[in-house]
Amino acid sequence: MTSAEVSRRRALRAGLGGVAAALLSGCAEDSVPVRRLRCATGPRGGPYNAFGRALAGAVTAGGQRLEIVPVGTAASVDNLRRLDDGSAELALAMADAAEDAVLGRAPFSRPAAEVTALARVYVNYTHLVVPADGPVRSVQELAGRRLAAGEAGSGVQVLAGRLLRAAGLTDGRSPVQERRLSLADSVDALREGRVDALMWSGGVPTPALSALAREVPLRFLPLDRFVSALRERYGPVYTAVTLPSGVYGLNEPVATIGVGNYLMARADVPGPLVGELLQVVFDQWQSLLRDVTAGARLEPRFAISTGAVPLHPGAKAYYRSVYG
Repeated sequence: MTSAEVSRRRALRAGLGGVAAALLSGCAEDSVPVRRLRCATGPRGGPYNAFGRALAGAVTAGGQRLEIVPVGTAASVDNLRRLDDGSAELALAMADAAEDAVLGRAPFSRPAAEVTALARVYVNYTHLVVPADGPVRSVQELAGRRLAAGEAGSGVQVLAGRLLRAAGLTDGRSPVQERRLSLADSVDALREGRVDALMWSGGVPTPALSALAREVPLRFLPLDRFVSALRERYGPVYTAVTLPSGVYGLNEPVATIGVGNYLMARADVPGPLVGELLQVVFDQWQSLLRDVTAGARLEPRFAISTGAVPLHPGAKAYYRSVYG
């Protein structure tokens, strides 16, 4: 056998081997099981739960090899703990609570090394609500009164504590009496007079508050003067935003505090799955946010602004591949 024939046979064997490998690879790809990811959301009826259910539906409709399973929780702080301990692979959380987790600040006892961000998806607006015919017209007039200040384990609880400290209402002779209540229970308590005010951080409009405003005339207290103090102590996660006139029956805008919301993942979620998920988020953001907050728009330059919370390596790869 000549050397030329030997070379041809070797080339043929290599070519057939390559074809076989490609066929096996294709079969393996077709047989890849659907990857199930648990997403820690929030209480039923809340915006995180709505977003999580919408995301699960969009992923299923898109035919990805993913299944998103929304898990009801107390929201941000609870979600971050689940992400860190591995009982959830995905989560939604407010930016301030997420930074606390990553930096190991209270209420977290240590830095949460597994916590990463995929995107900043929308902004929460802080609502501090009292009956319009009641005596409370400013934050300082909450002294000694009962405030529904968010469910235990929620981001609202964190923000309420910080706001009350900034206003000097956590000590002294007449500290605010904080009640740990979910949004639904807070609305019922305000309607029935069991609390004097409620605090909520969410999209605009929040359906539960819209419904309450149709039953009870409400006053929304301005909070913008506390933004600087909060930023000075906790960083730029807090911004000045405005509840627009018309929403909740407001006759004029109300300046308040804004806090971003992050879609998050454990660091060990494979990068390609993160890329698939983010493709759905950016393709379907209008439907995902429709029942969460009005007028929001998801843009890459906005989405990558996650402060001290690191982007997941798969998220970095996705943004580079799509936007350069």
